[in-house]
Amino acid sequence: MASLDQLDKAILRELQADARRTNRDVAAAVGVSPTTALDRTRALRERGLIRGAILDVDLAGLGRPVQALIAVRIRPPSRRNIESFRDWVSTLPDTLGVFVTSGTEDFLVHVAVADNESLYAFVIDRLTERAEVADVRTSVVYEHLRNDRIAPIT
Repeated sequence: MASLDQLDKAILRELQADARRTNRDVAAAVGVSPTTALDRTRALRERGLIRGAILDVDLAGLGRPVQALIAVRIRPPSRRNIESFRDWVSTLPDTLGVFVTSGTEDFLVHVAVADNESLYAFVIDRLTERAEVADVRTSVVYEHLRNDRIAPIT
C-alpha cells in the first residue's frame, strides 16, 4: 500500500469530487500553491494512484436503459478457458465491466442494453453459444449507486 500524507489525501478527495477541476482550483481548495498541487498530482499519477478520469455517461440517454449482472460459470475451469472468455466478453459492445471471481461463478458481467429482448439475445445468442459457458444467471439491475469517492485506508 502506498503511503499518503494529508496533502496527497486532500488532493485525491478534491479530484475524486470533480476530476475536471483546474489545478488552481485544487490548490486553493487544499491550501497550497498551484505549483505544489501540480507537483503532487503528477507524483500521484507517476505512482499509479491516479490512473485517469472517467466520463460518466447517461446510459438511458445513450439508448441503453436496461442493466444486468450476469453470473457465468466456465467448464472446464482451465486458465486457457477463463482467460479466453474474459478477453472475449470484455470487448463486446454491451459489456460495461467484467469481474473475475471466486466461488460458484467464475465471472460477473455487467451489461447495458436497449431492452429485455436485447438482454435475452445477449445471454442466449452470445454467452450460451460459447462452448466453455456451463451456466449463466442473470439479475436485472433496478438501480446502480456508485461511491465515486473512496478514501485511502489510514
